[in-house]
Amino acid sequence: MPPGRVRGVGLVLGACAVVVAVVVTLVVLVVSGGSPGGSSDGRGTLRSPGSSPDARPSPSPTPEWDPRPDSLAALGDSITRAHNACSPLSDCPEASWATGTSATVESLARRLGVPASARWNLARSGALMTDLPAQAEKAAARRPELVTVLIGANDACRSSVARMTPVADFRADFAEALRVLRRNSPRTQVYVAGVPDLEHLWEQGRSHPLAARVWELGICPAMLADADAVDAAAVERREKVARRVRAYNAALREVCERDARCRHDGGAVHEYRFTTRELSGWDWFHPGEAGQRKLAEIAHRRITAGG
Repeated sequence: MPPGRVRGVGLVLGACAVVVAVVVTLVVLVVSGGSPGGSSDGRGTLRSPGSSPDARPSPSPTPEWDPRPDSLAALGDSITRAHNACSPLSDCPEASWATGTSATVESLARRLGVPASARWNLARSGALMTDLPAQAEKAAARRPELVTVLIGANDACRSSVARMTPVADFRADFAEALRVLRRNSPRTQVYVAGVPDLEHLWEQGRSHPLAARVWELGICPAMLADADAVDAAAVERREKVARRVRAYNAALREVCERDARCRHDGGAVHEYRFTTRELSGWDWFHPGEAGQRKLAEIAHRRITAGG
């Protein structure tokens, strides 16, 4: 064969060898899960150069919030039981901001159109945050579409500042309540109202001729004892209670924000300036019917808001 012919055939064979090599390389890369510019993590997942083998996929989208739940369970303390809203020394659940039937209050449940058969008031007067996990368990058994939480005033309203619930315990008990709910009713939405500003309630009630006398019977001693006193010790005592309430609200918000199906009121309840007309005429501490109506308005606005 002429030398030129041999060189031509050699070039063709060389080109074919290159093509075959490229094809084989690509096949190996695909099968092994590799890439020309990266490597495999051993599970067939491609990684770009410089990426970490511990990289995680993007988080799932936040679950869509239903602004019109069909069932509601209310957790909390005497505020949600509407204590002293209708008569002295008694609960008045029909006037509750969360589940009440009163047309005057126009509760959250009424505003949302939740039927009476699908609303449950599981709050208890005198309850502390440590009681919330047990309430959450009762709520989870009913699988409500919405749970409301308003609790914490009793944790601050102790016989003395020293006996107030520590913030760490308060946070841990609230987190446990959400875990209990999620374990048994994972899709339930949660609305969390903040603890009202107890110092503001003192400021409002102390000007009333009867409030200070009623408070002497033992209503929220840490804040309301010696209501007329304005000496340095009394001012410092009230400020400690006010700081603790703010810390409780920060804990409520932090824990709630870690739960995709939880909405905090954004500080609306704590920041609301209740007037004496909105407080109970029996103790100038608990919300009366007008105050219960305001709590319902705040909750409804937050629950039905977009986003």
